[in-house]
Amino acid sequence: MARGKLRIHLGAAPGVGKTYAMLSEAHRRVGRGTDCVVGFVEHHGRPRTEVMLHGLEQVPRRELEYRGGVFPEMDLDAVLARRPQVALVDELAHTNVPGSRNAKRWQDVEELLAAGIDVVSTVNIQHLESLGDVVESITGVRQQETVPDEVVRRADQVELVDMTPEALRRRMAHGNIYQPDKVDAALSNYFRPGNLTALRELALLWVADRVDAHLTQYRSEHRVSAIWGSRERIVVGLTGGPEGRTLIRRGARLAEKGAGGEVLAVYIARSDGLTSASPKELALQRTLVEDLGGTFHHVVGDDIPAALLAFARGANATQIVLGSSRRKTWQYVFGPGVGATVARESGPDLDVHIVTHDEVAKGRGLPVARGARLGRSRRVWGWIAGVAGPPLLAVLLNTVDLGLANDMLLFLALTVAAALLGGLLPALASAAVGSLLLNYFYTPPLHRWTIADPNNIVAIVIFVAVGVAVASVVDLAARRTHQAARLRAESEILAFLAGNVLRGETGLEDLLERVRETFGMESAALLERAGDVEPWTCAGRVGRGRPVERPDQADVDIPVGDHMALALTGRVLPAEDRRVLAAFAAQAAVVLDRRRLQEEADRARTLAEGNRIRTALLAAVSHDLRTPLAGIKAAVTSLRSEDVEWSEEDRAELLEGIEEGADRLDHLVGNLLDMSRLQTGTVTPLIREIDLDEVVPMALGGVPEGSAGLDVPETLPMVAVDPGLLERAVANLVENAVKYSPPGAPVLVTASALADRVEVRVVDRGPGVPDEAKERIFEPFQRHGDAPRGAGVGLGLAVARGFAEAMGGTLNAEDTPGGGLTMVLTLRAAGARPELQPAAEPERQTS
Repeated sequence: MARGKLRIHLGAAPGVGKTYAMLSEAHRRVGRGTDCVVGFVEHHGRPRTEVMLHGLEQVPRRELEYRGGVFPEMDLDAVLARRPQVALVDELAHTNVPGSRNAKRWQDVEELLAAGIDVVSTVNIQHLESLGDVVESITGVRQQETVPDEVVRRADQVELVDMTPEALRRRMAHGNIYQPDKVDAALSNYFRPGNLTALRELALLWVADRVDAHLTQYRSEHRVSAIWGSRERIVVGLTGGPEGRTLIRRGARLAEKGAGGEVLAVYIARSDGLTSASPKELALQRTLVEDLGGTFHHVVGDDIPAALLAFARGANATQIVLGSSRRKTWQYVFGPGVGATVARESGPDLDVHIVTHDEVAKGRGLPVARGARLGRSRRVWGWIAGVAGPPLLAVLLNTVDLGLANDMLLFLALTVAAALLGGLLPALASAAVGSLLLNYFYTPPLHRWTIADPNNIVAIVIFVAVGVAVASVVDLAARRTHQAARLRAESEILAFLAGNVLRGETGLEDLLERVRETFGMESAALLERAGDVEPWTCAGRVGRGRPVERPDQADVDIPVGDHMALALTGRVLPAEDRRVLAAFAAQAAVVLDRRRLQEEADRARTLAEGNRIRTALLAAVSHDLRTPLAGIKAAVTSLRSEDVEWSEEDRAELLEGIEEGADRLDHLVGNLLDMSRLQTGTVTPLIREIDLDEVVPMALGGVPEGSAGLDVPETLPMVAVDPGLLERAVANLVENAVKYSPPGAPVLVTASALADRVEVRVVDRGPGVPDEAKERIFEPFQRHGDAPRGAGVGLGLAVARGFAEAMGGTLNAEDTPGGGLTMVLTLRAAGARPELQPAAEPERQTS
């Protein structure tokens, strides 16, 4: 019997519409005449889902008793006996009630598939077995119901049912997913935007991975040789020509094809005069690659293919993008070119892309060769012309008689050619061989190594002198070209460096990394010391080479003043590189000084902020201290007056006013002292493990009875806090919430556990706070809206956040679903956390 086909609707979270999509698919199949039945579908009280069940045949469920309750389950035998073409089975990861034939619903589905029945099912990404730990770390909820990944991977079709977190939370707030009494808890816990975004990413990545597996299988079956990587790092080789922008865009497109793709554009500044890069063009290309999310790198290297491959391997690149050569056809006689050399030497770990462009075969403006000065190819041709050329010319001249003068001119032309091609040494070789051949074959006596006529001696001497002179001029020109190119490369690097520093884009570590990368070193460090006899300390270091504690331990050290040095390891640099390196070292010292000045400015700013707070403190207490004191003094004066007979009610009212004023003073002075301790950094929490239910109820003692409710489960893990600071922080939050809550809407204080943290949430139904003001309310001396000065000096929330951070926690403000403000106090859980259940269960669970 042919096995049935499995189709799964996969979602990131409950409520995205998996069951609705499954039922819609069933209606489409029934409309096409397919025999389709509902084996088990749970609508969870959602009206739109329940309506979709109308018109579909439903196999009666089987009811099982367990621990005094009756639970409905899918009647597997009834579905097998009915033998439909397609069966709808919801919640693939569901755990069956004990007493069922199989422990898990996915095992029931396996039996249906084995019987030749197609199955359409649903599952959430958090129920996959392999993602249990990941989901728990995100949501703090350990999923008890899971399905093996292989079951889902074997499905013939997996359809992703997607919905944005914002839309899903709106559905939740409108009551389309859970009952109204569970909405607030669900939105505050499992259905947070961060949780939903992370779960959505997991679902998208899982489906993308499955698509990639199908593509791999397809390529294998159809013998497709192309390799499609999922995560790529693309190195784009730039020459400084206008084709660079085309290459950068092509590299960006390649990177976009795989998740996490990265583009690294690199320009190799050569010292052999073979580049004609435009600084303006390079600046445009740098801006382009950064706009596309990549990075630009500037490297010095005499051998472009070797430097490019070294950079690519150092950056752990997977692909290299190069442009087709701009050389003309005849220039290939000097070598295969950069692209061909890189492709040949890249090995199996690097893919090389040669990209066509509009500048192909239009010339480079300078001769193409490798090596210092004239290059290896030209030197080889020079030696061929200097050593093999004279004998070949002698053979040709032996066939004709042109006279000694013409013979010498021809040998001289060959020497000049050798000088132009290979420089001084090939020209000297050509002059020496040519003079010997002239002596032997063409000066009397012939075929002897002697010269009879003195005039011929002068001619040969002049011949050698002219050859040496021409060779010297060519060699000098090559040397000057080399120096000019070197200086140009250095100026480009220094201009690039100066531009970055002036724009403030380079920190010390970034600058050291640029030094290491530019000169191909293993590590770079900036060392300094306070005096001549003080030990060296490292101000900054990058790279993976051996650590350097003193400048003399480095392969290259460049002093910067008397007590600072730039130290590099990896290889010994030539003297011509040290000039540029000295500029880098000086700039590194400037960057270090700037960083320290910035730190000083930050400290000064902190002191200025403290002065501002102290000034505001004096301005605030000038009124808020006087008000309760004036009330207390007036009440005491009235009670002591002998001119007025006070009734018992009046006396009690005056005493109550004195007590309220004293309480206000006590609260105000307490907040002032707490704020001063926070500002001076003298808050030292005494952290110990404690249960929340021992501390939080005490924090509610200062608010009127009935104005605040408490929901702190006893199953919560212990927290590592300072009990005194925690009580003060919660008390301030509750007092603030009560102050802004409308009559008849008590504040709710709840607590829940999420992974390795515990959250205390203070929820009010007041006017709320706009998003742009949610951080400002935690600043000292901030009152919400137009609250009167008598409402306090605005220190309660600032003190609460300061205490939370002192204990290693956080305090943030969120909107309360339905209106209001929720303060979220996050604390560290202590010790091992027991298994937790979600505040609002994301799926129906039966055990």
